[in-house]
Amino acid sequence: MKVKIDTKEKFYAITLMEPILSANIAADLSQLVTKFLQQKIKNVVLKLSALETIEDKGAEELAQLQQLFYENNASFVVCELSRTLEDRLEEMELMEVMNITPTESEAWDIVQMEEIERELLDEETGEES
Repeated sequence: MKVKIDTKEKFYAITLMEPILSANIAADLSQLVTKFLQQKIKNVVLKLSALETIEDKGAEELAQLQQLFYENNASFVVCELSRTLEDRLEEMELMEVMNITPTESEAWDIVQMEEIERELLDEETGEES
């Protein structure tokens, strides 16, 4: 699996440089990104501009990653998907459960908003981050 990882202030920008997101590549990707949940910076923005095809298992893995990150008070945002792949995720009814944005800039906006939401929720419940 070929990826490029850029560390930003509040997230890791991971660019998948593969044309197909198969079940095997999705499993490898999952192993890679779940390690970030143990880091100080937990949020991940996954850039999929090189992706041409997504297998059902690969798409399901992305949706599961989204859920895992939220359960661990972290953001997982997918960006730069082609219209064809967005349509495929829509058919699979996964668009509604995933954070998908057209650009990395918009993904960054979502990460920032979710960080603020988590801080406000922590204050309401009296917890410390």
